[in-house]
Amino acid sequence: MKALLVGLVLTCQVVSLPGSDPGKKVGGPCEGCEAIHESPIAFDQLPSFVQLPGVTWEGKKPLGINGTVYKADGTPAAGVIIYIYHTDETGHYKAKAGAQGWEKRHGSIRGWMRTDANGFYKFGTLRPAPYPGHSDPAHIHVTIKEPGLNEYYIDEFVFDDDPLLTADKRRKLENRGGSGIVKLIDVGNMYKGERNIYLGKNIPNYPAKP
Repeated sequence: MKALLVGLVLTCQVVSLPGSDPGKKVGGPCEGCEAIHESPIAFDQLPSFVQLPGVTWEGKKPLGINGTVYKADGTPAAGVIIYIYHTDETGHYKAKAGAQGWEKRHGSIRGWMRTDANGFYKFGTLRPAPYPGHSDPAHIHVTIKEPGLNEYYIDEFVFDDDPLLTADKRRKLENRGGSGIVKLIDVGNMYKGERNIYLGKNIPNYPAKP
């Protein structure tokens, strides 16, 4: 019986990854990152493409943003979970009636994706507006959960043509996961943009290669 208990204890111990500090979270503190676990679909069943609530072509031009997620060694990263959320066209995080959990804070314009075998992801949405009365550029928040690591945030998606994205604000970007600046191209019925994500880039306490 004693041997069985010891075995159970050892089984439950957390094994730290090479080059990581088991006392620190990868990416540092991240309020709200746990919202990634509120996905209504099991992580292993998530598609690589998601259309966020409210998307319409009636009198509007939605955004279609895609990219590839790469591992630190430069190869495509499959099975990475991506959680995004943003304001509506008035600059507010509006939650639907009866919202629970982080949806009450993040609003209902949010979604989850899982990169495919080639590291590809894509989402469609309406362009968010900046916070009313603030100087922050319009943005899309993004949280990453890769296999074997805790969830962490990377630089928000921001838009190259946003007048609020000044030269000073560009210099201050941390480039967590690589640059989040997206150049939008008008393709007629919508705008398209691309952002590749580089796991570990400028991420505190990211495990070094063994």
